[in-house]
Amino acid sequence: MTTNLFGRAALSAAVLCIASGAASAASVEFAGAAGNRAASALFENVGGDLRITLTNTSLADVMAQGDWLTGVFFDIAGGPLTLSRMSVVLAPGSSVLFGTTDAGGVVGGEFGYASGLVGAPNGAKYGVSSSGLGLFGPPDLFPGNNLSGPSSPDGPQYGITSAGDNLMTGNGTVTGGEAVIQNAVVITLGGLPMGFDPAAKIGNVRFQYGTALEEGNVPGESNVPAPGAAGLMALGALAARRKRR
Repeated sequence: MTTNLFGRAALSAAVLCIASGAASAASVEFAGAAGNRAASALFENVGGDLRITLTNTSLADVMAQGDWLTGVFFDIAGGPLTLSRMSVVLAPGSSVLFGTTDAGGVVGGEFGYASGLVGAPNGAKYGVSSSGLGLFGPPDLFPGNNLSGPSSPDGPQYGITSAGDNLMTGNGTVTGGEAVIQNAVVITLGGLPMGFDPAAKIGNVRFQYGTALEEGNVPGESNVPAPGAAGLMALGALAARRKRR
């Protein structure tokens, strides 16, 4: 009798923990890799703002601008959201090579955000990019000064190079011809609805490279198990233990 009660209590506790963990999730990370390209995007709900840390995680040397990470596309489940452009800043430990930033590491004047996109990779409706890609223009810019090139998301400038980039090798663009960010940026969009859970809402993530959609993108996979998978495994283990007893 005691064993049965213990088993029921443990099973109930497991269900509560699983439900609580799912409900309290406030972030999700996507990662993708193909050849010499590798990137990650951490989506977080921070006080009602959507914060995206976009990182070029490749350790390979970059030889041409086509391997600079220039944008990220994604979808949000549950209908269109109107989000405001708040900021783009260098992530801790990151720097701009062959260029500069606004005070506080702000590089927003070189990045654009748009929603309701048509023609983005895999049909994604939301995106942030340092290059125009035929999708972003001057009205899409974040706050900040124009630090390089035209006053619009355009060209390779302020793309994100790999952690393993040797700045002495490659074509003229990647060896000093254009300003480039090494490591990561933190993008902030305002206006999330109350209780927004990135793990449940963000999907269809694509990492864009180069200055044209044709230069390629890499799909991102999340670090969140399939819905119910973790719960079913935990419940199965508890049921097996009860049966043995």
